[in-house]
Amino acid sequence: MKLSRRAVAVLAIAAVLLCLVAAGVIWKAERTLRGSERNAAAGKNIPVTVRIFAPEPNPGFEALSAPAVFRSAASFEGRFYLSGPAGLFAYSNDGLLERIYRSGLDLPPTPLGHMAVGTLADSRAPELLIATAGEGVLAFDGQHFRQIRPADAESRNVTALLPLASGRLLLGTAKLGLLVYDGKTLERFHSTTNDVFVTAIAGTEAELWIGTLNSGVLHWRGGQAETLGEPQGLPDPRVESVALTPNAVYIGTPAGVVELRDGKLTWVRARGRYAHALLADADTLFVGQMEGGVLAVSSTPATNASNPRRSIAAHLEEISGQRQSDDKPVEQLLRVGDARYAVTGDQFLRLEPGGEGRKVLGGNDALLTDHNISALMVGSDGRIWVGYFDRGLDILPATGGRPVHIENEQVFCINRIVENSRQGAVAVATANGLVLFDRDGRQRQVLTRDSGLIASHVTDVALYGDGMVAGTPAGITFLDASGPHSMYAFQGLVNNHVYALGVRENSVVVGTLGGLSFISGGAVQRNLTMGNSGLKANWITALASVGGDWLVGTYGSGILRVNAQGSVTATEATTQGTVINPGAMIADGRLVLAGTIGKGVLVGDADGTRWRSVTAGLPSLNVTALAVNHGIVYVGTDNGLVKIAESKL
Repeated sequence: MKLSRRAVAVLAIAAVLLCLVAAGVIWKAERTLRGSERNAAAGKNIPVTVRIFAPEPNPGFEALSAPAVFRSAASFEGRFYLSGPAGLFAYSNDGLLERIYRSGLDLPPTPLGHMAVGTLADSRAPELLIATAGEGVLAFDGQHFRQIRPADAESRNVTALLPLASGRLLLGTAKLGLLVYDGKTLERFHSTTNDVFVTAIAGTEAELWIGTLNSGVLHWRGGQAETLGEPQGLPDPRVESVALTPNAVYIGTPAGVVELRDGKLTWVRARGRYAHALLADADTLFVGQMEGGVLAVSSTPATNASNPRRSIAAHLEEISGQRQSDDKPVEQLLRVGDARYAVTGDQFLRLEPGGEGRKVLGGNDALLTDHNISALMVGSDGRIWVGYFDRGLDILPATGGRPVHIENEQVFCINRIVENSRQGAVAVATANGLVLFDRDGRQRQVLTRDSGLIASHVTDVALYGDGMVAGTPAGITFLDASGPHSMYAFQGLVNNHVYALGVRENSVVVGTLGGLSFISGGAVQRNLTMGNSGLKANWITALASVGGDWLVGTYGSGILRVNAQGSVTATEATTQGTVINPGAMIADGRLVLAGTIGKGVLVGDADGTRWRSVTAGLPSLNVTALAVNHGIVYVGTDNGLVKIAESKL
């Protein structure tokens, strides 16, 4: 059939239009795809700064020595280096301590963790690579420190390191999973290793084993990762360590050690042992435990592989030696040349061929028992009371000398220390009761729920009238001559969970999880919340009396001011995202000080009008406790205790 010229023209125009539409669709799809790829690449890359680390000048903080706790060790340029919360310790091969690089003074204010030695793509020589708990990675050439510092805070909490032969560096993190640094950029390693808490990394560029906190082991090979967890036979999803030999993979968990050969589980070694660290030799597997020291386990395949649980008992041999380290976690096992070493607590042990653990390095004459400070008080007699998060308390004599350490079932987790100088007593609020001491530090009484407290967990305590008031997660309890009597939400308290107490004459201010309550005459007179006042956060963590006002520390909005009429106003320290630690705020008429999470000490003038942040010289930016006495400020952190003249602040 012949078509007319008009029909042909119509068909031609239609064809052209169809082609244009199709081309437009394809162009739009390609543009969308390219945009998606660009967005994906942008989301994958993490901004990072690499610089020579230069600490800020210390305004005058002096450290009170805490135990040298070690987390990792490495041999580098003829020296042994040990890292831990206090910093980096450099020892000569003959055991002489040559230098301490202090956290917050010579190094960033954060604990140090895992170490490795490697040559990175942006370095011409090997460096000592050090993971930190909040400031990325430090690279040390023996003279200077470089800092590889991601812009994202979650990327800076580095939990494991593995330098690769290519010059790339693998970084395990607590939240973002596995990252890789190639000398120029930092990015996520692979989608299959994202968003897990990495505890250990072992292997090579071609094949990796990645231990996680609660997802078992990720085995990465050929661009993909497979998971080995409880369904595949892992005794616990928490992986503490991974060790490799040419023929086997060993995975340490809190329930024992799994051995893999040819990708298959063969048996569980050291069953029931908390395997925190591993070191594999050709015929022996060394297992570092959370308690109990080191085990030596034969790495020869069992003769009866079909019944590994029965045969494994014959392969266990307890390593004897210095018993004082057996109650401390074995943090790391490593080989240097032909020698094997163990990092445990405050010691660095050499594992001798006969099985003994001989102390090589470590041990210092520390003034304090622990470094994780939770409460401070300087008594009227000049003695310093130091409470710990989980190690009881120390009482330091005013004239120097050895402190008295108190730690028992009640005196364990310390929240607040208050002196009643009129009665010659000290009240210590703990997670297990309110413990009363005499002025000489002798424990006299323990008050718990059975004694009339509304709860045994005491979060704060304050002097009130002739007695005291105690805050708990269930309300407050007044303690006076008439006996204990309590108040909680049923009597009008804004929230039962109490974090802070303030007393002025016959009135009490109660800071809770849900706002502020003002109590007078034995009854709640006013409640303030975000809903009925200018409070920027309901969670109240600290209180300080300034003139006729209250300065109110919050979890998430910094510091607010509340006057006698209940009017709430902002201060220079009212900032979104600023967390004031529970109980960490004091005022002495000259300064107001507040301890924060991640921002050091906030220093205010006498009435809390002008504020600034002080971070230089602190061993940690997590400031947990404060005290002032005769012009000396004591600052407790989760990484040690320092002091400074008040005039320097």
